[in-house]
Amino acid sequence: MSEATQKLVIKNIGRMLSGKLEEPLIDGNCIVAIDGKITEIGDYKTLNTDQATTEIDANDVWVAPGLIDSHVHPVIGDYTPRQQQIHWIDSCLHGGVTTMISAGEVHMPGRPKDIIGLKAMAIASQRWYENFRPSGVKMHAGAPVLEEGMEEHDFKELAEAGVKLLGEVGLGSVKAGETAAQMVKWARKYGIQSTIHTGGPSIPGSGLIDKDVVLEADADIIGHINGGHTALPDDQIMCLCEGCQRGIEIVHNGNERAGLLAMRTAFELEQSERVILGTDSPAGSGVQPLGILRMIAMLSSLGNVPAEIAFCFATGNTARMRELDTGVLEVGMSADFILLDQAQHSPGKDMLESIEQGNLPGIGMTVIDGEVRSHRSRNTPPATRLPSVVSA
Repeated sequence: MSEATQKLVIKNIGRMLSGKLEEPLIDGNCIVAIDGKITEIGDYKTLNTDQATTEIDANDVWVAPGLIDSHVHPVIGDYTPRQQQIHWIDSCLHGGVTTMISAGEVHMPGRPKDIIGLKAMAIASQRWYENFRPSGVKMHAGAPVLEEGMEEHDFKELAEAGVKLLGEVGLGSVKAGETAAQMVKWARKYGIQSTIHTGGPSIPGSGLIDKDVVLEADADIIGHINGGHTALPDDQIMCLCEGCQRGIEIVHNGNERAGLLAMRTAFELEQSERVILGTDSPAGSGVQPLGILRMIAMLSSLGNVPAEIAFCFATGNTARMRELDTGVLEVGMSADFILLDQAQHSPGKDMLESIEQGNLPGIGMTVIDGEVRSHRSRNTPPATRLPSVVSA
Protein backbone atom coordinates (compact mmCIF):
# COMPACT_ATOMS: atom_id res chain seq x y z
CA MET A 1 0.00 0.00 0.00
CA SER A 2 1.10 3.54 -0.68
CA GLU A 3 1.49 5.98 2.17
CA ALA A 4 -1.67 7.78 1.05
CA THR A 5 -3.84 4.65 1.18
CA GLN A 6 -6.34 4.52 4.02
CA LYS A 7 -7.36 1.05 5.12
CA LEU A 8 -10.22 0.35 7.53
CA VAL A 9 -10.76 -3.01 9.21
CA ILE A 10 -13.86 -3.71 11.32
CA LYS A 11 -13.46 -6.98 13.21
CA ASN A 12 -15.50 -8.97 15.74
CA ILE A 13 -18.81 -8.04 14.10
CA GLY A 14 -21.79 -9.82 15.63
CA ARG A 15 -24.23 -9.81 12.69
CA MET A 16 -24.52 -7.83 9.47
CA LEU A 17 -27.56 -6.22 7.87
CA SER A 18 -26.90 -6.05 4.13
CA GLY A 19 -29.51 -3.52 3.03
CA LYS A 20 -30.65 -5.95 0.31
CA LEU A 21 -34.21 -7.28 0.40
CA GLU A 22 -33.19 -10.50 -1.29
CA GLU A 23 -30.66 -11.27 1.46
CA PRO A 24 -31.10 -8.88 4.38
CA LEU A 25 -28.82 -10.81 6.74
CA ILE A 26 -25.35 -11.88 5.63
CA ASP A 27 -22.63 -13.97 7.22
CA GLY A 28 -19.23 -12.72 8.28
CA ASN A 29 -17.51 -11.00 11.17
CA CYS A 30 -15.21 -8.60 9.35
CA ILE A 31 -15.28 -5.81 6.76
CA VAL A 32 -12.26 -4.31 5.01
CA ALA A 33 -12.37 -0.99 3.16
CA ILE A 34 -9.62 0.82 1.27
CA ASP A 35 -9.83 4.52 0.45
CA GLY A 36 -13.50 4.67 1.37
CA LYS A 37 -14.70 1.64 -0.61
CA ILE A 38 -15.58 -1.84 0.64
CA THR A 39 -13.01 -4.36 -0.63
CA GLU A 40 -13.77 -7.49 1.40
CA ILE A 41 -16.55 -8.92 3.58
CA GLY A 42 -16.32 -12.24 5.37
CA ASP A 43 -14.43 -14.11 8.07
CA TYR A 44 -11.57 -12.23 9.73
CA LYS A 45 -9.21 -15.20 9.41
CA THR A 46 -9.56 -15.32 5.63
CA LEU A 47 -9.40 -11.59 4.81
CA ASN A 48 -6.41 -9.34 4.18
CA THR A 49 -6.44 -7.27 7.37
CA ASP A 50 -2.75 -6.32 7.45
CA GLN A 51 -1.56 -2.70 7.49
CA ALA A 52 -4.85 -1.22 8.62
CA THR A 53 -4.66 2.51 9.24
CA THR A 54 -7.84 2.28 11.32
CA GLU A 55 -9.01 -0.86 13.10
CA ILE A 56 -12.35 -1.06 14.87
CA ASP A 57 -13.29 -3.77 17.33
CA ALA A 58 -17.04 -4.09 16.89
CA ASN A 59 -17.33 -5.96 20.19
CA ASP A 60 -20.00 -8.29 18.76
CA VAL A 61 -22.43 -5.48 17.79
CA TRP A 62 -24.38 -5.29 14.56
CA VAL A 63 -23.15 -3.50 11.43
CA ALA A 64 -25.54 -2.04 8.86
CA PRO A 65 -25.19 0.34 5.92
CA GLY A 66 -25.51 3.99 6.88
CA LEU A 67 -29.14 5.09 6.78
CA ILE A 68 -30.40 7.27 3.93
CA ASP A 69 -32.98 10.02 4.47
CA SER A 70 -34.71 10.29 1.12
CA HIS A 71 -36.54 13.55 1.88
CA VAL A 72 -34.99 16.57 3.58
CA HIS A 73 -35.17 20.33 3.03
CA PRO A 74 -31.69 21.77 3.65
CA VAL A 75 -30.80 25.42 3.14
CA ILE A 76 -27.12 26.13 3.69
CA GLY A 77 -24.44 24.46 5.78
CA ASP A 78 -25.69 22.82 8.96
CA TYR A 79 -28.32 25.46 9.67
CA THR A 80 -32.06 25.60 9.04
CA PRO A 81 -33.97 28.89 9.25
CA ARG A 82 -37.25 26.95 9.33
CA GLN A 83 -36.59 26.04 12.96
CA GLN A 84 -33.70 28.43 13.68
CA GLN A 85 -31.62 25.36 14.43
CA ILE A 86 -27.91 24.74 13.95
CA HIS A 87 -26.15 21.37 13.69
CA TRP A 88 -29.34 19.56 12.70
CA ILE A 89 -27.47 17.43 10.15
CA ASP A 90 -24.89 16.44 12.75
CA SER A 91 -27.72 15.51 15.08
CA CYS A 92 -29.20 13.23 12.41
CA LEU A 93 -25.79 11.59 12.00
CA HIS A 94 -26.18 10.55 15.63
CA GLY A 95 -29.42 8.90 14.49
CA GLY A 96 -27.52 6.79 11.98
CA VAL A 97 -28.15 8.89 8.86
CA THR A 98 -25.07 9.14 6.65
CA THR A 99 -26.73 10.28 3.40
CA MET A 100 -29.51 12.81 2.74
CA ILE A 101 -31.47 13.67 -0.40
CA SER A 102 -32.86 17.17 -0.87
CA ALA A 103 -36.48 17.52 -1.94
CA GLY A 104 -35.93 21.23 -2.50
CA GLU A 105 -34.25 24.06 -0.64
CA VAL A 106 -37.66 25.64 -0.12
CA HIS A 107 -37.01 27.24 3.27
CA MET A 108 -34.35 29.63 2.00
CA PRO A 109 -35.54 33.12 3.01
CA GLY A 110 -36.40 35.07 -0.12
CA ARG A 111 -36.14 31.95 -2.30
CA PRO A 112 -36.06 33.20 -5.90
CA LYS A 113 -39.00 32.13 -8.03
CA ASP A 114 -37.91 33.67 -11.32
CA ILE A 115 -36.31 31.16 -13.65
CA ILE A 116 -32.83 32.70 -13.68
CA GLY A 117 -32.84 33.00 -9.90
CA LEU A 118 -34.10 29.50 -9.20
CA LYS A 119 -31.50 27.98 -11.52
CA ALA A 120 -28.76 30.03 -9.89
CA MET A 121 -29.81 28.92 -6.40
CA ALA A 122 -30.07 25.26 -7.42
CA ILE A 123 -26.56 25.29 -8.88
CA ALA A 124 -25.19 27.11 -5.85
CA SER A 125 -26.90 24.64 -3.47
CA GLN A 126 -25.46 21.70 -5.36
CA ARG A 127 -22.02 23.25 -5.15
CA TRP A 128 -21.94 24.22 -1.49
CA TYR A 129 -23.04 20.79 -0.29
CA GLU A 130 -20.63 19.15 -2.70
CA ASN A 131 -17.84 21.25 -1.21
CA PHE A 132 -18.97 21.08 2.42
CA ARG A 133 -20.29 17.93 4.09
CA PRO A 134 -21.51 18.71 7.62
CA SER A 135 -19.95 16.13 9.96
CA GLY A 136 -19.17 14.09 6.85
CA VAL A 137 -22.84 13.49 5.96
CA LYS A 138 -23.40 13.21 2.21
CA MET A 139 -26.02 15.80 1.28
CA HIS A 140 -27.28 15.49 -2.31
CA ALA A 141 -28.73 18.95 -2.83
CA GLY A 142 -29.49 21.53 -5.47
CA ALA A 143 -33.12 20.64 -6.18
CA PRO A 144 -34.99 23.46 -7.94
CA VAL A 145 -38.72 23.88 -7.45
CA LEU A 146 -40.63 23.99 -10.73
CA GLU A 147 -42.12 27.33 -11.73
CA GLU A 148 -44.32 28.28 -14.66
CA GLY A 149 -42.39 29.30 -17.77
CA MET A 150 -39.52 26.81 -17.50
CA GLU A 151 -38.54 25.33 -20.87
CA GLU A 152 -36.49 22.36 -22.00
CA HIS A 153 -33.25 24.32 -22.26
CA ASP A 154 -33.52 25.24 -18.58
CA PHE A 155 -33.32 21.57 -17.60
CA LYS A 156 -30.47 20.99 -20.00
CA GLU A 157 -28.53 23.88 -18.47
CA LEU A 158 -29.21 22.64 -14.94
CA ALA A 159 -28.04 19.13 -15.78
CA GLU A 160 -24.89 20.41 -17.49
CA ALA A 161 -24.12 22.40 -14.34
CA GLY A 162 -24.36 19.28 -12.15
CA VAL A 163 -27.95 19.45 -10.88
CA LYS A 164 -29.42 15.95 -10.59
CA LEU A 165 -32.62 16.48 -8.61
CA LEU A 166 -35.89 18.37 -8.80
CA GLY A 167 -37.51 19.77 -5.69
CA GLU A 168 -41.00 18.60 -4.85
CA VAL A 169 -43.25 19.16 -7.84
CA GLY A 170 -46.21 21.17 -6.57
CA LEU A 171 -44.38 23.40 -4.10
CA GLY A 172 -43.97 26.05 -6.79
CA SER A 173 -46.41 27.52 -9.30
CA VAL A 174 -46.53 24.33 -11.40
CA LYS A 175 -49.47 22.31 -10.05
CA ALA A 176 -51.31 21.11 -13.16
CA GLY A 177 -50.62 17.51 -14.08
CA GLU A 178 -50.07 18.20 -17.78
CA THR A 179 -47.52 20.95 -17.20
CA ALA A 180 -45.75 18.95 -14.53
CA ALA A 181 -45.61 15.89 -16.76
CA GLN A 182 -43.87 17.81 -19.53
CA MET A 183 -41.29 19.26 -17.17
CA VAL A 184 -40.68 15.89 -15.50
CA LYS A 185 -40.05 14.40 -18.96
CA TRP A 186 -37.55 17.13 -19.77
CA ALA A 187 -35.82 16.57 -16.44
CA ARG A 188 -35.67 12.81 -16.99
CA LYS A 189 -34.28 13.31 -20.48
CA TYR A 190 -31.27 15.09 -18.99
CA GLY A 191 -30.75 12.70 -16.07
CA ILE A 192 -32.52 14.76 -13.39
CA GLN A 193 -34.62 12.73 -10.93
CA SER A 194 -37.97 14.08 -9.76
CA THR A 195 -40.11 13.88 -6.63
CA ILE A 196 -43.71 15.06 -6.40
CA HIS A 197 -45.50 16.50 -3.39
CA THR A 198 -48.42 14.28 -2.40
CA GLY A 199 -51.37 15.28 -0.24
CA GLY A 200 -52.52 18.57 1.25
CA PRO A 201 -50.58 21.85 1.33
CA SER A 202 -47.55 22.07 3.61
CA ILE A 203 -46.10 25.56 3.17
CA PRO A 204 -47.51 28.84 1.84
CA GLY A 205 -47.68 28.57 -1.93
CA SER A 206 -48.17 24.82 -2.00
CA GLY A 207 -51.54 23.21 -2.56
CA LEU A 208 -53.40 19.93 -2.77
CA ILE A 209 -51.75 17.40 -5.06
CA ASP A 210 -54.12 14.47 -5.48
CA LYS A 211 -53.73 11.08 -7.15
CA ASP A 212 -54.74 12.33 -10.60
CA VAL A 213 -52.00 14.95 -10.66
CA VAL A 214 -49.44 12.51 -9.24
CA LEU A 215 -50.25 9.85 -11.84
CA GLU A 216 -50.27 12.32 -14.73
CA ALA A 217 -47.02 13.99 -13.68
CA ASP A 218 -45.32 10.58 -13.41
CA ALA A 219 -42.45 11.78 -11.22
CA ASP A 220 -39.81 9.24 -10.23
CA ILE A 221 -40.71 9.36 -6.53
CA ILE A 222 -44.18 9.67 -5.01
CA GLY A 223 -43.00 12.05 -2.32
CA HIS A 224 -44.40 11.49 1.19
CA ILE A 225 -47.26 9.28 0.00
CA ASN A 226 -48.47 9.43 3.62
CA GLY A 227 -48.76 13.20 3.48
CA GLY A 228 -46.52 16.03 4.39
CA HIS A 229 -48.41 16.55 6.68
CA THR A 230 -51.92 15.76 5.41
CA ALA A 231 -52.42 12.45 3.64
CA LEU A 232 -54.76 11.66 0.77
CA PRO A 233 -57.78 9.37 1.36
CA ASP A 234 -57.02 5.66 1.63
CA ASP A 235 -58.43 4.80 -1.79
CA GLN A 236 -56.17 7.38 -3.45
CA ILE A 237 -53.07 6.07 -1.65
CA MET A 238 -53.86 2.54 -2.76
CA CYS A 239 -54.53 3.77 -6.29
CA LEU A 240 -51.12 5.44 -6.42
CA CYS A 241 -49.39 2.27 -5.27
CA GLU A 242 -51.27 0.22 -7.85
CA GLY A 243 -51.31 2.72 -10.70
CA CYS A 244 -47.59 3.20 -11.32
CA GLN A 245 -44.21 1.66 -10.64
CA ARG A 246 -42.58 4.71 -9.05
CA GLY A 247 -40.98 5.01 -5.63
CA ILE A 248 -43.32 4.89 -2.62
CA GLU A 249 -41.83 7.30 -0.13
CA ILE A 250 -43.05 7.16 3.48
CA VAL A 251 -41.96 9.95 5.81
CA HIS A 252 -41.77 10.58 9.53
CA ASN A 253 -43.51 13.97 9.30
CA GLY A 254 -46.62 12.44 7.81
CA ASN A 255 -49.61 10.32 8.73
CA GLU A 256 -48.38 7.12 10.38
CA ARG A 257 -51.56 5.19 9.63
CA ALA A 258 -51.37 6.18 5.96
CA GLY A 259 -47.71 5.13 5.91
CA LEU A 260 -48.61 1.68 7.17
CA LEU A 261 -51.35 1.44 4.54
CA ALA A 262 -48.90 2.32 1.75
CA MET A 263 -46.34 -0.21 2.97
CA ARG A 264 -48.92 -2.98 3.28
CA THR A 265 -50.24 -2.22 -0.19
CA ALA A 266 -46.71 -2.47 -1.60
CA PHE A 267 -46.33 -5.91 0.00
CA GLU A 268 -49.71 -7.02 -1.34
CA LEU A 269 -48.51 -6.00 -4.80
CA GLU A 270 -45.24 -7.89 -4.13
CA GLN A 271 -43.37 -4.64 -4.75
CA SER A 272 -41.70 -3.99 -1.40
CA GLU A 273 -38.59 -2.83 -3.29
CA ARG A 274 -40.47 0.42 -4.05
CA VAL A 275 -40.72 1.47 -0.39
CA ILE A 276 -38.23 4.12 0.73
CA LEU A 277 -38.08 6.32 3.84
CA GLY A 278 -37.55 10.00 4.61
CA THR A 279 -38.26 12.44 7.40
CA ASP A 280 -39.53 15.46 5.41
CA SER A 281 -37.59 17.72 7.74
CA PRO A 282 -36.80 20.42 8.70
CA ALA A 283 -40.46 21.29 8.69
CA GLY A 284 -43.19 22.64 10.90
CA SER A 285 -42.81 19.49 12.99
CA GLY A 286 -39.16 20.31 13.48
CA VAL A 287 -36.12 18.11 12.96
CA GLN A 288 -36.20 14.45 13.99
CA PRO A 289 -32.63 13.18 14.49
CA LEU A 290 -34.01 9.68 15.14
CA GLY A 291 -36.73 9.95 12.50
CA ILE A 292 -35.46 7.21 10.19
CA LEU A 293 -34.85 4.80 13.09
CA ARG A 294 -38.33 5.59 14.40
CA MET A 295 -39.82 4.83 10.98
CA ILE A 296 -38.01 1.49 10.88
CA ALA A 297 -39.31 0.59 14.35
CA MET A 298 -42.84 1.80 13.60
CA LEU A 299 -43.20 -0.02 10.28
CA SER A 300 -41.68 -3.18 11.71
CA SER A 301 -43.64 -3.29 14.97
CA LEU A 302 -47.03 -2.08 13.73
CA GLY A 303 -46.71 -3.42 10.20
CA ASN A 304 -45.49 -6.88 11.23
CA VAL A 305 -42.42 -6.63 9.00
CA PRO A 306 -39.14 -8.27 10.03
CA ALA A 307 -36.78 -5.57 11.27
CA GLU A 308 -34.05 -6.61 8.83
CA ILE A 309 -36.51 -5.94 5.97
CA ALA A 310 -37.51 -2.56 7.40
CA PHE A 311 -33.84 -1.57 7.46
CA CYS A 312 -33.73 -2.18 3.70
CA PHE A 313 -36.34 0.54 3.17
CA ALA A 314 -33.86 3.09 4.56
CA THR A 315 -30.75 1.68 2.89
CA GLY A 316 -30.64 -0.55 -0.19
CA ASN A 317 -34.09 0.32 -1.53
CA THR A 318 -33.30 4.02 -1.48
CA ALA A 319 -29.80 3.50 -2.84
CA ARG A 320 -31.06 1.57 -5.85
CA MET A 321 -33.88 3.98 -6.57
CA ARG A 322 -31.62 7.02 -6.15
CA GLU A 323 -28.67 5.38 -7.97
CA LEU A 324 -26.28 5.82 -5.06
CA ASP A 325 -23.06 3.95 -4.33
CA THR A 326 -24.00 3.46 -0.68
CA GLY A 327 -26.75 1.76 1.32
CA VAL A 328 -25.60 -1.83 0.68
CA LEU A 329 -22.89 -3.97 2.27
CA GLU A 330 -21.23 -5.11 -0.92
CA VAL A 331 -17.74 -5.00 -2.38
CA GLY A 332 -17.24 -1.81 -4.36
CA MET A 333 -19.79 0.25 -2.43
CA SER A 334 -18.92 3.19 -0.21
CA ALA A 335 -17.75 2.30 3.27
CA ASP A 336 -20.67 3.99 5.05
CA PHE A 337 -21.70 2.07 8.16
CA ILE A 338 -23.52 2.28 11.45
CA LEU A 339 -22.47 0.05 14.34
CA LEU A 340 -25.45 -0.53 16.60
CA ASP A 341 -26.88 -2.85 19.21
CA GLN A 342 -29.94 -3.55 21.28
CA ALA A 343 -30.72 -0.71 23.69
CA GLN A 344 -29.88 -1.36 27.31
CA HIS A 345 -32.69 -3.10 29.22
CA SER A 346 -34.98 -3.23 26.18
CA PRO A 347 -37.17 -6.33 25.73
CA GLY A 348 -36.43 -8.94 23.09
CA LYS A 349 -33.78 -11.64 22.74
CA ASP A 350 -31.70 -9.48 20.36
CA MET A 351 -31.70 -6.15 18.55
CA LEU A 352 -34.04 -7.20 15.76
CA GLU A 353 -36.65 -8.62 18.10
CA SER A 354 -36.43 -5.49 20.23
CA ILE A 355 -37.06 -3.30 17.16
CA GLU A 356 -39.97 -5.54 16.17
CA GLN A 357 -41.49 -4.68 19.54
CA GLY A 358 -41.21 -0.98 18.72
CA ASN A 359 -37.96 -0.11 20.48
CA LEU A 360 -35.09 1.89 19.05
CA PRO A 361 -31.58 0.43 18.92
CA GLY A 362 -28.54 2.22 20.32
CA ILE A 363 -25.91 3.50 17.91
CA GLY A 364 -22.31 3.14 19.00
CA MET A 365 -20.46 4.49 15.97
CA THR A 366 -20.90 5.86 12.45
CA VAL A 367 -18.43 5.54 9.59
CA ILE A 368 -18.55 7.48 6.31
CA ASP A 369 -16.19 6.73 3.43
CA GLY A 370 -14.14 4.56 5.76
CA GLU A 371 -13.64 7.31 8.34
CA VAL A 372 -15.10 7.25 11.85
CA ARG A 373 -17.44 10.23 12.11
CA SER A 374 -19.09 9.73 15.50
CA HIS A 375 -18.84 7.45 18.50
CA ARG A 376 -21.57 6.68 21.03
CA SER A 377 -24.72 8.47 19.92
CA ARG A 378 -25.88 11.37 22.03
CA ASN A 379 -29.45 10.85 20.79
CA THR A 380 -30.29 7.14 20.77
CA PRO A 381 -30.81 5.13 23.95
CA PRO A 382 -27.51 3.67 25.15
CA ALA A 383 -26.52 0.44 23.42
CA THR A 384 -25.88 -2.73 25.39
CA ARG A 385 -22.42 -3.08 23.83
CA LEU A 386 -20.17 -0.51 22.21
CA PRO A 387 -17.49 -0.75 19.50
CA SER A 388 -14.12 0.90 19.92
CA VAL A 389 -11.23 2.07 17.77
CA VAL A 390 -8.28 -0.12 18.72
CA SER A 391 -5.73 1.45 16.38
CA ALA A 392 -5.54 4.43 14.09
